[in-house]
Amino acid sequence: MKALLVLEDGTVFEGRSFGVSGERVGEVVFNTSITGYQEILTDPSYKGQIVTMTYPLIGNYGINSEDPESRGPQVEGFIVREYSELPSNWRSEKSLGEYLREHNVVAIEGVDTRALTRHIRLEGAMKGILSTLDLDPHSLLAKCRAAPGLVGRDLVRLVTTSHPYLWRATTPPLERKKPVTEGPRDQLAFNFDKGLPEAEEEEHRFHVVTIDCGVKFNSLRRLRERGCRVTVVPAHTSAEEILSLQPDGIYLSNGPGDPAAVTYVFETVRELLGHCPIFGICLGHQMIGLACGGRTFKLKFGHRGGNQPVKNLKTGRVEITSQNHGFAVDADSLEGTGLRVTHINLNDYTVEGMEHETLPVFCVQYHPEAAPGPHDADYLFTRFMELMAQWRSRG
Repeated sequence: MKALLVLEDGTVFEGRSFGVSGERVGEVVFNTSITGYQEILTDPSYKGQIVTMTYPLIGNYGINSEDPESRGPQVEGFIVREYSELPSNWRSEKSLGEYLREHNVVAIEGVDTRALTRHIRLEGAMKGILSTLDLDPHSLLAKCRAAPGLVGRDLVRLVTTSHPYLWRATTPPLERKKPVTEGPRDQLAFNFDKGLPEAEEEEHRFHVVTIDCGVKFNSLRRLRERGCRVTVVPAHTSAEEILSLQPDGIYLSNGPGDPAAVTYVFETVRELLGHCPIFGICLGHQMIGLACGGRTFKLKFGHRGGNQPVKNLKTGRVEITSQNHGFAVDADSLEGTGLRVTHINLNDYTVEGMEHETLPVFCVQYHPEAAPGPHDADYLFTRFMELMAQWRSRG
């Protein structure tokens, strides 16, 4: 089935559908990862975006029930050069096309993704519309230009959990097609009036409260692997409610959209500063920057992929990192905030990490949980454990 991609500047790309038939609008971006398309599809940070894969062959190892990073695909659409219809992998349970059709995702193949990626790099990420229904470029262009962009939009409210829950080590299987806002079925939900349920009998080193702005499951797994009891709360949870849970530390997750529009989160973070250690990644990094008085800005085409070079200014080491963000913290806005830069991106020298000069707060712009991606940044979770231990020892 023929399909069209029309960008808001009038550029048209033609392809063939391998997802569901339909029409979707979103910001068109590209991801440079070679593998990990299932994790990319299910990353809530992609809400509101149409993702183009720069690697030419996608779908060759299929889909399984262990690798999703949320309760289903989050992308508005998916674009590849060549779709592999017959997957070959012992873990595969279904094809990529079957998965996308089950979850109502519009996807096209046969697109010149090199030309599309080059266009985005030169002109910047922009709105686009994917359609298998309307094949008139002029009609599609009008609809694309009429749709809202990402700047000024709060997309966190669309991906955060609707209720607090305790995370357990299991992963919800693919067959559970619950709406994104309901939260994982096999976790223990609770309300603040009744307090935390007693979920497990084993001892835990620390109690970590995760503010869910679009958290990826592997972040929660990484905390559990280190012996933490992990409580996940909605993004709109107040500072008072969070502190009532008596956390040893607070984890600020990744998430989609314009960070400056998520005022309720960074205002909550501002109230939490100094009460316990805080570790933020991606959107959580931006929330810390805004909470301390800094500013954010939109990047031309963002950083998305599992091969982004970052320099740790404290050690001099270069880390290869997994990233997915279109906004960044403005380094010039950090004077007087108490934050200092600890990591920079070696491609464009934007801020990739910060720490507070006097408070137990640190953050990075990338995804240390590595799903997908390299494990160079896994040490950050260990640093979080050490920070919580030091804070607790103060009595």
